[in-house]
Order: sequence, then C-alpha cells, then structure tokens
Amino acid sequence: MKALVLAGGSGTRLRPITHTSAKQLVPVANKPVLFYGLEAIADAGIREVGIVVGDTQAEIEAAVGDGSRFGLSVTYLRQTAPLGLAHAVKIARDFLGDDDFVMYLGDNFIVGGISSLVARFGSDRPAAQIMLTKVPDPTQFGVAELDPAGRVKNLEEKPANPKSDLALVGVYLFTAAVHEAVAELKPSARGELEITDAIQWLIDDGRRVESTIISGYWKDTGNVADMLEVNRLVLESLIPSVRGHVDAASELIGRVVVGEGAVVTGSRIVGPVVIGPGARVSDSYVGPFTSVAADCVIADSEIEYSILLARSSITGVRRVEASLIGHDVEVTPAPNTPRAHRLVLGDHSKVQISA
Repeated sequence: MKALVLAGGSGTRLRPITHTSAKQLVPVANKPVLFYGLEAIADAGIREVGIVVGDTQAEIEAAVGDGSRFGLSVTYLRQTAPLGLAHAVKIARDFLGDDDFVMYLGDNFIVGGISSLVARFGSDRPAAQIMLTKVPDPTQFGVAELDPAGRVKNLEEKPANPKSDLALVGVYLFTAAVHEAVAELKPSARGELEITDAIQWLIDDGRRVESTIISGYWKDTGNVADMLEVNRLVLESLIPSVRGHVDAASELIGRVVVGEGAVVTGSRIVGPVVIGPGARVSDSYVGPFTSVAADCVIADSEIEYSILLARSSITGVRRVEASLIGHDVEVTPAPNTPRAHRLVLGDHSKVQISA
C-alpha cells in the first residue's frame, strides 16, 4: 500500500498566517500538523508516500525532505491549481500505479492514527473505505447518507440541505478501482473534480464502499479556533521535562516542557505548556494550553491558550489569549492610550477592538 498526502491547499481560512507559510506546517505543540499525519502513515506500515504540493512546494520540501526522518520514501507531485481531491488522485496516477493507497489530507488531525483502519482495509479490500464523524454543521463538509443497514448509499460535497450529519473525515482508502471513477468525472459546480463524486461513481457501479463512524477525535485544522483546539488536545498528553534553565524565582506548575537552551526567569508557567528551544520567558505568566516556539521572547507579559510561532516576541502586554501569532511578530503596548486605532493588517484578517 502507498499513501497520497495532500499538502497543496492555500489555507484561506488561516490568513494572514498562510500568506507566508503553508497551512500544513503551522505547528501544533511545536510540531507541524503535517508531521502528525506522516507519522501516522509510517506507524501503519506504509513506506512509499506521494505528497501533492502547490505554491508552497519549496517550503513543504524543505520541512519534510526525502521523508527518511519519518521512515518514509517521499515523492513530490506538483498540482498546478487546487482543482479538487479527485484531481490530486488523477495527477498521482503514475505514482500510485495499481497499488492500494490511503489518501490523507495534510491539514487533518486524527487521534489514534490510522493503523487499525489500514489493517481492516487490507483484509476486507472494498473498492473504497471512508471514515465518517458527526458534525454540527454538515454544509461545510462532504456528507454521507447511509441506508438502514449502515451501507453508504449517497455522498454530497458541501450540500446546502444535508441529508445527514455524517461528514467525511480527511482519510480515504482505495483500490485501483478509483482510477476508473476519476477518469469518468466532470468538474462540479465548484469547478473541481470531487472525491465524493468518484466514490458515488463506485457505488453506482456496484462496487463495495465501506464506512467507519469514528468516535475518537478528528479536526480539520483549517481555521484558528480548530488549530487552538487541536493544540489543547495534544498538550493534554504532554510529558513534562526541563532541558533549559529555570531560575529559583520561577514556578512551573503541571505539565511543562522547557526546551534545550530556553531560559525562564521570574515567571509562572501553568501547564500544559511547551516552551521551545532557545526561547526566553522573563517576568511573565504563561497559562495553560500555550505553545511557544523556538527563539521566542515573552517579557513582562501574560499569555494563555495560544500558539506563538518561531522568533516572535511579546513584551509588556496584558493580556494575550486564544491567539495564533505568526513568525517574527513583535507585539508591544501602544506608547499612549490612542484616540484612534492605527492598524496594518493582512488580507482577510479579523480584529476585535474594545470600545
């Protein structure tokens, strides 16, 4: 079995972060979300992986390399435009050959990995196997309708009037039969080749399509709220360790990781919190569910339930929470209480200002 990992999306819901960074590389507990998927694929015993990339190809390649750090052999497949999940399968046809494969969306996060799913598929070998989970707003996802026996009978992509609340999770398993389906597809109203249409083609053609309703944790990390929630979940399982320096005037409470070369002085850290290598925290409070990346600076400030990316600084600010702060950002207090707000914001930003 091979794996096809999709890492070509533009990440519009995470702008402005994704104007300068691939959404699949935004870190969760100081590790890119894409890496969790690659580790899950390796744990399932898969070794050959094709990664579909787009405009952020150079950044993805720099981070993942040849895949050997994960025990994988990686081939990069360029998608010139985001034309749908089935289009990604189409351009990967030569790489996939006639092998079974798992397709994994690179910005999805699944607790517990995919080993059991892959093993079940290997023994049963339906034409396709999908994962489903109940969601509060099915209009944002591919939606499955099941018959009374629990078999998949209908699929729709982001329907205006969903027939169920069962959304497709971003992991799919296929035999080579899916290539027949993809070859027959026409672009949808969105101008994309939809993987839901390919699976529906298999159903209509009498091929066996199996589904599993997962009760575990799954998130599409496509927006800030979901990124922060996944960060919270991963930090819950943190194993405390201190490799940097923490002075006697500081207090570490609960599960806290202080990376190599990090320095904490005169501060209170309430876990779960991870402080990355080379970071400096002084005279500050860092609250639960916060990830501070490498070489960041937090001075005379308070922050919690947030993700701070590499080399950013927060100085003299009370208080930061529920925030995703990009690379090389400087957050400081205004010199005086302003009568007007002076803003420099990236496209599609969202700002909340107190009256």
